Amino acid sequence: MNTNALRPGFGINLAVGLFVAFWTIVAAFPLLWIAIMSFRVPIDAFATDPLQVVIGDVTLERRGGISLLAIVGYFLVLVASVWLPRRHGVRLVKTLSLGGLRWVGLLLTWSLYVAALALLVFWIAPLVIGTLEALMAEVPVVGRVAKPLFGMTTEHYQAVWIKHGFYRQFINSMIVTFGVVTISLSVGTLAGYALARANSNLAFWLLIVALIFRALPHSVLVTGYLPPFINSREILTPFWDWPPVAWLFHLFSEQPPTLYGQPLAVIMVLVSINQPFTIWMLRSFFQNIPAELDEAARVDGCTYFEAFWRVIMPVMWPGVITTGLFSFLLAYNDYLVTSLLLDAQSQTMVPAIAQYFNRETTTTDQIEAVAAAVSITAPLFLLVMVFQRQIVSGLTQGAVKG
Repeated sequence: MNTNALRPGFGINLAVGLFVAFWTIVAAFPLLWIAIMSFRVPIDAFATDPLQVVIGDVTLERRGGISLLAIVGYFLVLVASVWLPRRHGVRLVKTLSLGGLRWVGLLLTWSLYVAALALLVFWIAPLVIGTLEALMAEVPVVGRVAKPLFGMTTEHYQAVWIKHGFYRQFINSMIVTFGVVTISLSVGTLAGYALARANSNLAFWLLIVALIFRALPHSVLVTGYLPPFINSREILTPFWDWPPVAWLFHLFSEQPPTLYGQPLAVIMVLVSINQPFTIWMLRSFFQNIPAELDEAARVDGCTYFEAFWRVIMPVMWPGVITTGLFSFLLAYNDYLVTSLLLDAQSQTMVPAIAQYFNRETTTTDQIEAVAAAVSITAPLFLLVMVFQRQIVSGLTQGAVKG
């Protein structure tokens, strides 16, 4: 059989390649452009001449810039940040899986990766590049690559993270995101496994109801949550005053708490919104795992939970990571729920950035807002880089099937 006849022709490959390249440029251009703007002074950032925005002449004159040597150095850092997790990530996860717990290995690997990358970008790379620039500056021909070429300043990032305390919104986002992902996956894996192994009409209709609930607009759900959250103290007061249970509640607080502005309450809302999708997606993964594995584990003496944890879950990790990524994106990028149910002290990053653009601001404030918007993409980039193999494996194992 001639396999070449089954391959697409050169014209189709060329058309597909051009379309993918064009779509990649269209999708990546806005992020790349605002990233360039965030390192320029307002005069360059909002210049009508695109070349001035790219080169940053005024920024170069007033604040200094970045050399070709530094560009090459940071490009190598970017390549290393992508290549090292792909080459050694799986091995490191296995090494750090204390007691055979893979989630511990994933958590430790993620923490080490973030710490090492921060150390490399903010300390080692600037020190090495600065030393090389100082040594090469006096060399007649080679010294040109060590001189500033493009205008660049990090003052907007310093103003956002230090002066305006954007790190507080970052911490709040991490608290909400971690809570949503942890609860969603803990409940979703158990529910998805049970529904995948249950051959009944009840399981089917539960999934249909879950999908209908997931399809509801967030505004409809938040409208129902908002009044109880605002009036939660008045609603809970009878429980604090009822003698049979009052002593128990008074152990935690002297007066009823308010749910409005509390990250834990927002976590509950986001989990309730995300849980149907998580269950449906994990059920698809569990359906692709033969039921004979469960039966073999039971024959070997495992209980139902031991069979689930020791036999099924190791096979399910790509699916769990893929589902966890979608849960992470929901909580991390949410605007409506967090903006309505959190106060200013507990606000997450996305609503905080929106407030920059919604108020009367100067051009400097607008550039700082752009710098904040660029900053929130870094955790997403790191997350995909660390777990890219598991994500690709999970998507090809059945997350988009069923």
